Amino acid sequence: LFSLSLLQKWALLALSACSILCCLCCLLGLLVAIGLTLGNQGRALLAPCSVASAGLAPVSRECPFDPTRVYMS
Repeated sequence: LFSLSLLQKWALLALSACSILCCLCCLLGLLVAIGLTLGNQGRALLAPCSVASAGLAPVSRECPFDPTRVYMS
């Protein structure tokens, strides 16, 4: 039989390992996103901002992603 203290230590180790794995996955995703953004000089972020885009015409002529816009809640 495992003592409660030893069981708690193994549970803490397992949760720590899961946390490290999740952190590494998030870091990898962030690095890929930064790499893709720098690779195409940010053109993909503003690609849907053309005025000729028919999909955005009924809603508005504004860009759906405007990094210079100040949003207030």
